[in-house]
Amino acid sequence: MAEKPQESFLNFYTEIKNVLLTSRNQAYHAVNFSMVQAYWNVGRIIVEHEQAGNFRAEYGKGVLQRLSEELTREFGKGFDVRNLQQMKKFYTLFPNTNAVRSQLTWTHYRALLRVEDDTARN
Repeated sequence: MAEKPQESFLNFYTEIKNVLLTSRNQAYHAVNFSMVQAYWNVGRIIVEHEQAGNFRAEYGKGVLQRLSEELTREFGKGFDVRNLQQMKKFYTLFPNTNAVRSQLTWTHYRALLRVEDDTARN
């Protein structure tokens, strides 16, 4: 028996809708992982370049405050001193870029940063 025109259209529409939803989901995950990598790199730059590899900078919070102000001015919210400190800690706790997983979001990593036990965190 032939499909009714309405059923045929719904199947057609559903197929296209699924393609678009899948593509949107893939784009979301790609953008999210790209931002996680960016935050890891921001932490790396802060630790390696500004701190000469030390866990704490000798210059105190002044540079992070200024960096926060400049990044916020150019890129909007999300770059307060606390977030920059989390990016620094992210790099410090996950120094191997290959350990950063695309399945985890920045929210997941922020939760992991609060875990004190290295074994449990990794």
